[in-house]
Amino acid sequence: MADLPHIDPAGMIAPARTALIVVDVQVDFAAPEGLIGRFGIDLTPAEAAIDRIEMLIAAARAAGVTVAFMRVMTRPETDSEALKTLMARRGTPGEEGICRIGSGGEDYYRLFPQPGDIEISKLVYSSFHGTDLEQQLRARGIDTLVMTGLTTECCVDSTTRDAFHRDFHTFVVSDACAAYEPDLHAHALKALAANTSLLVTTDAVMAAWSA
Repeated sequence: MADLPHIDPAGMIAPARTALIVVDVQVDFAAPEGLIGRFGIDLTPAEAAIDRIEMLIAAARAAGVTVAFMRVMTRPETDSEALKTLMARRGTPGEEGICRIGSGGEDYYRLFPQPGDIEISKLVYSSFHGTDLEQQLRARGIDTLVMTGLTTECCVDSTTRDAFHRDFHTFVVSDACAAYEPDLHAHALKALAANTSLLVTTDAVMAAWSA
């Protein structure tokens, strides 16, 4: 991502006003035995991003930054008509649902919340849609979000844009989020940098929180 504009966030992500958002690091999205893994998709980019998120979580906890875990949790009856229609029009009606409650695919993968963290269960891409994420953040005096997780072009993108529309300052950690295709990752970051967010690296965020 060297060709994309990155900034030094020092002074912009004060621990008391900032949350580290961990989007959808779950079995179905990242584990070899999960739904995506069973399709034979290369999960190497996801694993690399999770390695960095793990470091960011440790740095956040040490600095007193709120950590917030987002998680997709679905049942067949909660699938939206728009989603089912989209799948049917693509020629994939009845495609196996992702992150089904009780399947194990909805479980956290490698990274787990601790008492005091925010946990959000959601049905769709944006972590704000149909949830109380905004209320929980506001109650803690948070106005700044450091975004990480899976996948860059889908749930990270949707949550980040929704946050911006709700007047949060958003920073996307370019090497701590991932897509299953490099082009999707790069183009999503470029679009977010152009419209809603500042791009940062794991090292820069950790340095800012350790200062």
